[in-house]
Amino acid sequence: MRTAVFKSYKNGYFTFWFENGEELAFEEVHPRVLKQYDLKNDKSLVDTNFRITFVEDDSDDEVIYRVESLKPL
Repeated sequence: MRTAVFKSYKNGYFTFWFENGEELAFEEVHPRVLKQYDLKNDKSLVDTNFRITFVEDDSDDEVIYRVESLKPL
């Protein structure tokens, strides 16, 4: 788990900024997470700090990052 701030949902990507200054755009978020947090529509979640768990799927020579869990801080 790492700490990250949710910044935006645009053009199908969920953008988070990490504690080390890294920015990462996630193409996928686990449906369970989206059921708990409406990251697509709830503007009050922007700038919220989360503990985030994600996986990197590099099938088909394309890397896709997927959020597996979020816990607000």
